[in-house]
Amino acid sequence: MSVIRPFKATDLFKFNHINLDLWTETYAINFYLGYLSRWPDMCAVQETPQGRMMGYVIGKAEGNGIERHGHVTALTVAPEYRRLGLSRKFMNWLEKVSDENYRGYFVDLYVRCVNFAAIKMYEGFGYSVYRRVREYYSNLGLGYSIRDEEDGFDMRKPLSRDPMRRSVRANGRDIVVSAQEVP
Repeated sequence: MSVIRPFKATDLFKFNHINLDLWTETYAINFYLGYLSRWPDMCAVQETPQGRMMGYVIGKAEGNGIERHGHVTALTVAPEYRRLGLSRKFMNWLEKVSDENYRGYFVDLYVRCVNFAAIKMYEGFGYSVYRRVREYYSNLGLGYSIRDEEDGFDMRKPLSRDPMRRSVRANGRDIVVSAQEVP
């Protein structure tokens, strides 16, 4: 049985086997430390009973008024622990923190337009595409069109403060903005 616990600074020395994945965005140590110091309750790891990290999520709270929301900055699970429901546990946990602790109206995340497995997974969790952001990512060199590899979908899921679902839209794949238009 695995356990979700708070992400600690020392976990940065134990997560290379998780970050060595094409789809995982990696950041400088000061980036992770900034999240841990500012939003410690939105950063968690899941580990085995023996203490091996299985995955992690880091998020933040941002926006004001009806734009107040939780943001998933990174969610990744080591390949050997995928398809066990860990991502769903992480997302449920971050949604609850966003709703109860930060009084958010929705949770959002960005995913590459060519990361079909992740898009399907997030849609299965109740997320929908809010808009397509041009040139949000750097090119991976996978052989898809450069536009598709660099573009990202902004996906959202409304929380309890948005019963009218104003934070989502049905035609999000048709709405295209530039990366400079995204705060």
